[in-house]
Parts: sequence; structure tokens; C-alpha cells
Amino acid sequence: MHARKAKLKTHLVLVKHHVTPRRVLLLAAATCSASLLLLTLRALHSAAARAGVHDHSQYQQQQQQQVHDDCAKKKVVPDAVAQALVHYATTSNDKPPLTEAEAGAAARVLLQRAPCNLLVFGIDAGGPLWATLNHDGRTMFLDADADRIASARAGLDIDAHHVAYQDNATSLSDSDILALPGAAGLPATFFDVDWDVIVLNSPVPSAVYTAGVAARARRPGTGETTDVVVHGVHAASEESFARAFLCEGYFKEEAGRTRHFDVPSHRDKDDMPLCP
Repeated sequence: MHARKAKLKTHLVLVKHHVTPRRVLLLAAATCSASLLLLTLRALHSAAARAGVHDHSQYQQQQQQQVHDDCAKKKVVPDAVAQALVHYATTSNDKPPLTEAEAGAAARVLLQRAPCNLLVFGIDAGGPLWATLNHDGRTMFLDADADRIASARAGLDIDAHHVAYQDNATSLSDSDILALPGAAGLPATFFDVDWDVIVLNSPVPSAVYTAGVAARARRPGTGETTDVVVHGVHAASEESFARAFLCEGYFKEEAGRTRHFDVPSHRDKDDMPLCP
């Protein structure tokens, strides 16, 4: 306490020593100048406010229009770059999981919504392609193979989660469709996000079922439909199940072994049938 008081006394002595008549005059002059400057600024501000009230609304409209125009012009991935990525991903030395026509069809669907919320079932060689095309969007991968997830994480910065499929069925009856359980171990993010595009790299019935449920559970006001792209449709049973649960009425196009469905939200629509 004594040391603090001594320090304060020393500070006051120094201040007193530096205060001279000349400095008092300079301080007074500076104060007057500051007061005049403040009055001038207030006058200018008042005049500008009176003159600018009429223009303020117009200025805001111009700013909003500029933002709208910038968004309209925004192209996350140029078409030429997207085409090059698809070509590279389907013509590498290793056998690609998709043909160029199949990957191109899926890329067109994704680019119409990107940047968006993209959910991908299965991590394969095409994983980096989907994540890149959805640049600045949210991409989440789900896979039943923990080793494949670990391998992908070692080479890529991706959001990947392990899930378990509840079926090994190769064929399903119509009654099985409604009783089929979805994928187990889904992360909380799966339920929190409204997915714009869902890509299935394998038509596993449980994965198709889960994708269909996610699309139909989309909240109102977040978009009317979810694009679901199913790759690797080989057997007649896979084709039958995809068209049965994702619905023939929601089917859009096919390219090779790839099928595209556009599934609307069924949320808060209790009287809406499973399929149109």
C-alpha cells in the first residue's frame, strides 16, 4: 500500500513539473480547435442527413440488388472444370466405379443445387469428385466399412461416419418395403440437416430406405424436393426396390447403372401417399 502511494505521488510531481504557462495556452488553443471541428462536423452531418433521407431507401435497394446480382452470377465450379473432373475421375488407370456418362449425370444433378447439403452413402473413388463439385457446401459420407473410412480420412479432409446396414436381402417383397429398418448408427447431423442431394454408391436396400426417409422428412420452407441419385443398379431386384421405395412417379432419368429420383417432402402431410 505504501509503495503504491509513493508511486502515485511521484506521478503527480512529474505532471506538475511539466505543466507550464506555455503548455496551458497550447492546450486551451487545442481545445478550442477541437470544439470548432466538432461543431463543423455536426453541422455537416445534419445537412447531409436532411439531404440524404430521400436517397437512403434507394441506396438500400441498390445494395440489395447488387447482392442479388452477385449471387446470381456466382458459379461455384465452372462447367469446364466440372467436366474435366468428371473425365479424370472416370478415366484413371484404376477401374473407375462409374462410367463417364453415369458420373456426368450425377454431376449435373449436383451442380444444379451446389453449394448444398450433400449426403453420400458409401466412400469410393468417386468421393473426392462429389465433395469437390459441392465446394463451399456441406458434404457428409456414411459407410459400413470402418477401414474404408479410416483410409479415406488419411488422404482427405472429409466428414465421414460409420453406419451399419440392417439387411443383406437380395430381393424384397412389397410388404418388406414398409417393414425394412434403416441404417443404424446414424450421426446426429443426419437428423439435423435437410439434405438437398443424396448419392448412393450402392443400391443396398437399407441405404435406399434411409435415403427415402430423409428426403420425405425434409422440413417445409427448406426446399420442395430432394434429388436422390442411385449408382450401381445391376440386378432386377435392385431396380425394383429403388423404383418401389423412391417411387416410379418420382423417377427422372437413368444413365447406365445410375438412376435419378426427385423426392418431395412428405413432412406435415399425413394424407400424402408413399408414392404418387
